[in-house]
Amino acid sequence: MISGIATALFIAIFAFGGDYFHWDDPHGRVSMALLAAFVCGLVVGYRFRD
Repeated sequence: MISGIATALFIAIFAFGGDYFHWDDPHGRVSMALLAAFVCGLVVGYRFRD
C-alpha cells in the first residue's frame, strides 16, 4: 500500500509539479532529479525488503 502511495505521489509531482509548485524547469533538471530519487528509493527498498 505504501509503495502505491509513493508511486502515485511521484507520478503526480513528476507530471504536474511544475504547475503546482511554480518551478521553472526548462532543461528538465528537476524532473531528472525526481526520477533519480525515485529510482534510488526503489533500489534501496528492494534491497532491504523482508
